[in-house]
Amino acid sequence: MSAGHRSRTTAAHDAGAGAPRLDGESPARPDGEDLPRPDGEAAARPEGKTVVVIGGGIAGLASAALLAREGYTVDLVEARESFGGRAGSWEHEGFRFDTGPSWYLMPDVFDHFFRLLGTTAEAELDLRQLDPAYRVFFEGFEGPGGPEGDEGGRPEPLDIAADRDTNIARFEAVQPGAGRALARYLDSAQRTYDMAIERFLYTSFTSIRPFLSRGVAYQAHRLGPLLLQSLERFVARRFTDPRIRQVLGYPAVFLGSSPDRTPGMYHLMSALDLTGGVLYPQGGFAHLMDVMVRLARESGVRMHAGTAATAILTESEDRDRGEHHQARSRGFRRARGRRLPARATGVRVRGRDGEERELPAGVVVSAADLHHTETTLLPRPLQTFPEEWWRRRTSGPGGVLVMLGVRGTLPEMPHHSLFFTRDWKANFSAIAAGTVPDPASVYVCKPSATDPGVAPDGHENLFVLIPMPADSGLGRGGLDGNGDPTIESIADAALEQVARWAGVPDLTERIVVRRTVGPTDFAEDLGAWRGGILGPAHTLAQSAFFRAGNVSRRVEGLYYAGSSTIPGIGLPMCLISAEILLKRLRGDHSAAPLTTPGRP
Repeated sequence: MSAGHRSRTTAAHDAGAGAPRLDGESPARPDGEDLPRPDGEAAARPEGKTVVVIGGGIAGLASAALLAREGYTVDLVEARESFGGRAGSWEHEGFRFDTGPSWYLMPDVFDHFFRLLGTTAEAELDLRQLDPAYRVFFEGFEGPGGPEGDEGGRPEPLDIAADRDTNIARFEAVQPGAGRALARYLDSAQRTYDMAIERFLYTSFTSIRPFLSRGVAYQAHRLGPLLLQSLERFVARRFTDPRIRQVLGYPAVFLGSSPDRTPGMYHLMSALDLTGGVLYPQGGFAHLMDVMVRLARESGVRMHAGTAATAILTESEDRDRGEHHQARSRGFRRARGRRLPARATGVRVRGRDGEERELPAGVVVSAADLHHTETTLLPRPLQTFPEEWWRRRTSGPGGVLVMLGVRGTLPEMPHHSLFFTRDWKANFSAIAAGTVPDPASVYVCKPSATDPGVAPDGHENLFVLIPMPADSGLGRGGLDGNGDPTIESIADAALEQVARWAGVPDLTERIVVRRTVGPTDFAEDLGAWRGGILGPAHTLAQSAFFRAGNVSRRVEGLYYAGSSTIPGIGLPMCLISAEILLKRLRGDHSAAPLTTPGRP
């Protein structure tokens, strides 16, 4: 293999997982210019109409585009040489890997966002419906209620289809009576999803009025049980077969949690993946990010790649609080009249030349990892979420990523495959306790099943994710097995397991490209809290109005977007976080999505 390869990642931290750049790796093509503002342009508008957005992941790009269309003068700064955040890509030996998000869910959220920018998902993306949506491989089960397996003790894989009726029939074949139970379950999931969209996702929870509506009151008798019982219990009360329980409990992983810690309300996720809602954008998620970059530019955002934010500048009454402050003898108040110690005046950045300069702004939006923003870019007295706050919070999982180029075809695996261990609870408990699970449940994405452009002819592209503890000390990955021993050992075990369960005994012998990424990469190269791949887990205490808010309680004019804040984890949630940021700046306390052109 030659040494030439190209990566596309950034240090912004939004949703999903992303692969940091390897040491010595050449930068990707520049996606922006590190240019100063034109003389006089900043002064041409009121101070509050100038914005600096920190972080060029999907939340930063979305926030910048919406604010620019709102009439703000917007500069977006990104530490890396390209935009996209964790939704990056890596190219090597003719293979192109998405290094982060790989599930296109909640298509209505994507289309709604594109309509806010005057376009549509149909116009911007070539979306393909996946059928099967995914295939589930099981280790096997023991005792009463466990399915009959093959000669090795494993049951047949279960394909989740692209339509509701087929899935109802397949569940019925697995467990008599499960078909009718699934129909009721999906009806409940759809009602809950609709309620979440209309009442809980598109709000900053600044007013109680939207929650006093007749619609919410009508659903109140359902909300209590959905919030107070776990997804695990919610599913177990309706289904007995352990395979079905695992399929319906797995969406908790998308939320950075586990079925026993995730509220039952999140069964709403099944309204997406069991009803034909799993899509794939041709060109991969890197192409989606390219579309976002173009739309931000067309909206008027000035993009600065290779420009790292080093401090959020503020004004305060105290002249002695340190270099992050510009002194000014006055106090600051929010609209509600609550006194704040300081207000944002801009961002200090370091460019490609190593020189630092200041970008003045009346509004600062950080779409970087919230822990990094608060504990690195602000002094302790102005941190809304200081280190001691984070010590009481629960991180989503870390992970080991393995990118593989494989010679020949792999018909045994469709676009998405899940490999579930028998002892489901022990697997999640090990991750929560900070230990490496053995064996581990594994996710495999094979985009070459749908997109011929991601691998050379006669080869397959595999992206393997092994959930692990969020432990920044677990180790780094590397090329060709040269990562830290712990990371490579985890990868080897997962590949052996995938080969055995999927019936591909020569899988490892056919590997021609291999790269691993570990939690230390995420922590050191991306600034991810505890080296996690997703962000704070969606436990009850970290969901909805209990999750970190999108505005600083210490600095006027400082706002947040991305997976660390409301509404939460995932690319669709990051798009929503940009919209509720815009609503907050408008003083809009409504709970529903904004009206888009041509729609009521």
